[in-house]
Amino acid sequence: KMVDPTLAEMGKNLNEAMKMLEDNQRKVEEENEKKYARKDIPGPLQGSGQDMVSILQLVQNLMHGEEEEETSQSYRLQNVGEQGHMALLGHSLAAYISVLDRERLRKLTTRILSDTTLWLCRLFRYENGSAYYHEDDREGLLKICRLVIHTRYEDYTLEGFNVLYTKQPVIYISSAARTGLGQALCNQLGLPLSCMCRVPCNTMFGSQHQMDVALLDRVIKDDVESGKLPLLLVANAGTPGAGHTDKLGRLKELCEQYKMWLHVEGVNLATLALGYVSSSVLAATKCDSMTLTLGSWLGLPAVPAVTLYRHEDPSLSLAAGLTSSQPVEKLRALPLWLSLQYLGHDGIVERIKHASQLSQRLLENLKNLDFIKTSVEDELSSPVVVFKFFQEYSNRDQTSHAAQASTIQHPIISNERHVYDTFNQWLGEQLAQLVPASGVDVVELEDEGTCVRFSPLMTSAVLGTEIQDIDQLVDCLKMKIPVLTSTLQLREEFEQEVRRTVGLLYIEDLGWPGLGVVRYSSHCDGKNDDKQEKELEKINTELLKKLNELESDLTFSLGPEFGGQKNCVYIGMVTEDLDVSELVETIAATGREIEENSRLLENMTEVVRKGIQEAQLQLQKANEERLLEEGLLRQIPVVGSVLNWFSPFQASPKGRTFNLTAGSLESTEWMYVSKAQGTGSTPPPTPTSSLAKQRLPGQKAFKRSLRSSDGFSETSSISHCDDLDKMDQRPPTLSPGQEQGPLEMEKAEEQKEVVQAKTDTEDMHSDKSSPDITKVEDQASQR
Repeated sequence: KMVDPTLAEMGKNLNEAMKMLEDNQRKVEEENEKKYARKDIPGPLQGSGQDMVSILQLVQNLMHGEEEEETSQSYRLQNVGEQGHMALLGHSLAAYISVLDRERLRKLTTRILSDTTLWLCRLFRYENGSAYYHEDDREGLLKICRLVIHTRYEDYTLEGFNVLYTKQPVIYISSAARTGLGQALCNQLGLPLSCMCRVPCNTMFGSQHQMDVALLDRVIKDDVESGKLPLLLVANAGTPGAGHTDKLGRLKELCEQYKMWLHVEGVNLATLALGYVSSSVLAATKCDSMTLTLGSWLGLPAVPAVTLYRHEDPSLSLAAGLTSSQPVEKLRALPLWLSLQYLGHDGIVERIKHASQLSQRLLENLKNLDFIKTSVEDELSSPVVVFKFFQEYSNRDQTSHAAQASTIQHPIISNERHVYDTFNQWLGEQLAQLVPASGVDVVELEDEGTCVRFSPLMTSAVLGTEIQDIDQLVDCLKMKIPVLTSTLQLREEFEQEVRRTVGLLYIEDLGWPGLGVVRYSSHCDGKNDDKQEKELEKINTELLKKLNELESDLTFSLGPEFGGQKNCVYIGMVTEDLDVSELVETIAATGREIEENSRLLENMTEVVRKGIQEAQLQLQKANEERLLEEGLLRQIPVVGSVLNWFSPFQASPKGRTFNLTAGSLESTEWMYVSKAQGTGSTPPPTPTSSLAKQRLPGQKAFKRSLRSSDGFSETSSISHCDDLDKMDQRPPTLSPGQEQGPLEMEKAEEQKEVVQAKTDTEDMHSDKSSPDITKVEDQASQR
């Protein structure tokens, strides 16, 4: 068969363009200057134009110009695959097809639209349905609302808002729906916010993420009695947060009772394509309309969302905007038409089935982990897994905790939940960073708080998530759980140690995922607030620098970039072998040392200035005394020289030295006597921490030995410490292979000469050579 040359060239150009855009490793030095010039200062359009290669090169530079986004963008582009190229080809074909003649365009678009609608209705078990293709996933619901308004208000086309004023419409949305959905509908429809009713979820029975059907029934009755018109109900087959499904069967009965329209949306609708479907999701096939987001489910870029609906009046559908008489509008389905044919029925089902298997694999592994609490609706077929870290109390701890919570209920519950939310936020960020192919993210739920969510239907097709990625995710989770439990247990001990330590101030920051926050408070008496604040900032900054220089596994930082406390040291996650007392004592001792050094530097200028003034006064006084001792004649130039020649005047030089350690002036006479400076007062020894302990080779700071994991008993540990103390008290001895220093060698040589001299004295006593013997002894003693 003959192939259209334009189509062949279009496919070739698309392949070349995608290859060039995905090749982000290409870096040409000549293009760097152009890239920065275009990025900073956009120039005018070139009169002669540019070729396709230059334009695509510019697009590549704009896509991969930011260094932080280069990795994530390239990772997503590499997983688009050929089915993604088919979707991108659809957009190019749509532009090419739009230039055909009107009759041929009408036949082609009608075929594309009818085929795609039929495939989707059969695939997702939605019989006798029509389809509306839209870019924004909320646009389908908006068109459905217009359709229902035209249906329930017969004179709406003629009278407009006057009809709505006489009988106010009401749209019901679950409180677990997407954030801002109700407000967006009211803004687009031109309705007041009073037309939107948020239905609470269950509080006593059933899932806490499902709509309360009994409460909804009472609300609808009250609205009918007050003269309002119940219009539409938006239900969820997989809530955006936890992935739970509303009771669609009962909701459908309620809608039929009050002649309401039932619209369903959610990620669980994808499971309708599988062989086994839960009854709760299968009830969605009886609803009036549903919205499908096939792009994220199948990993197809730039494909439209689809809203399937049932309605018998095509004129009202046309008035609501669900159908269009323009053939170009029907070309929206072309990328999806191409992608569905490329994947086929088996390929579509396999992708959705693979995502469900990933969630089941993760759920099975989470059941075997301690301190992990899951929140799923159906353990057999839930495609969304939500879990969080939660440390259960023992029976004794539960009793004390309940008694404590009953006395001070609100602060304890709120603080405890805030801490767990912070820890789970950190856990989700760590897992997403360590295993980016898993696609886990952090979600805020009303009842559970902060949780980690795994929704493979929304991410696995794009990220290429496999079973080994789930196993790696579980392994990372196993490594993080001990860190979370240890940090949570040591937080209270750290707070108590800090509060007992003088000079340290404990800062309570529930939003910090770590051991805690501490601040060194200096004693700044008589200083204003600005100066005190600057000195405090200087000390804590230097303290943070000193702590980071230590060889330890802890992380010390200034805290979060936004919302953190100033002039504090934030300590990150810790392990169970942390010695909290040593850590706190080290922080306090380091802070005191920095404060003393800073005070010494501050007082140095004043001390030196006063010392110089005092030295000048003493030297002036010494000069006056010298004049009195020498006499008046010696001050005359010629006479003084002659007199000094006949009778020299003996005067000892008198100078002054300034001792920085003692802060006092001293005479320099002893320098001329001993001819060496060094007999002055010695500085006091540097104090050491009382809790500083001797670490073994290779052992890092702030570590304590775990007796449960060591092979030594407590008795052997104590005896080993006693042996170390005894060894410290013994005189130092050298091993046979140990070298001697110069001082030890000199002492040994002297002892050898003395022994040899004594031996020679005994042997030569009969020869009367005592002068020589005495000379040898004097030489030895002199040495």
